[in-house]
Amino acid sequence: MDKSLAPITLVLAEDGTIVDDDDYFLCLPSNTKFVALAGNEKWAYNNSDGGTAWLSQESVDVDETDSGAELKWRNVARQLKEDLSSIVLLSEEDLQVLIDVPCADLAQELGQSCVTVQGLQNTLQQVLDQREEARQSRQLLELYLQALEKEGSILSKQQESQAGLGDGGDAVDTGLSREPSSEIALSSQILTVLKEKPAPELSLSSQDLELVTKEDPKALAVALHWDVKKTETVQQACEQELSLRLQQVQSLHSLRSISARRDSLPGEQQNPKRARQEPA
Repeated sequence: MDKSLAPITLVLAEDGTIVDDDDYFLCLPSNTKFVALAGNEKWAYNNSDGGTAWLSQESVDVDETDSGAELKWRNVARQLKEDLSSIVLLSEEDLQVLIDVPCADLAQELGQSCVTVQGLQNTLQQVLDQREEARQSRQLLELYLQALEKEGSILSKQQESQAGLGDGGDAVDTGLSREPSSEIALSSQILTVLKEKPAPELSLSSQDLELVTKEDPKALAVALHWDVKKTETVQQACEQELSLRLQQVQSLHSLRSISARRDSLPGEQQNPKRARQEPA
């Protein structure tokens, strides 16, 4: 590819997930289609080309808005139809969209019975509930740590670390307050989730998590009006959540392979037994 088109980004054709890690290929089914995006091109839903488009950042928000809720849930449903393990990679918004879809419509899209689809929607709700429980646990932990700080048990250490990093962070933020903000590739929706959601890594999809981890911490700190230390902490949490989801997907694929081999064992063992009985 022409080097003048750099940077080149490889994404999944069906949902735009960025792929830049060899381990990620282990989590993908056979015959997966990819799209190479050049420069500032962005993937987005589009009616005319079956789900992919090479659009500028400015046009992404418009296309996503115009696509409508129906197109959104159908695209997510097709992703699940290809591989059910992709449930763990979905954002909370995508999970809620599929839960709210009438059972009959989702059954028709997936080619399954209503009973099967109802079970699937129950599973989606469980995944959503688990993320909410994890968020509440982290909030309780944060409150506990704040209580310890007020009591003075760790206040001195906190002040020393903040004093050492506070001055440098302020100086960097002041010097980069104009330029880095224009370099942020994250959408306004992702920035809003990072600002307003507790444990935002649980609310974002795998694609959004990957985008957050790739951003420059200083530029992202300016966009969010945070200090660099807090920004790096959120990025680390996003990276850990993404890694966990990929591990879960890989584990599910491994279990499927083991299950398939076990299903084939009974038929393979019957022939040798018969062969031993014939001489007797």
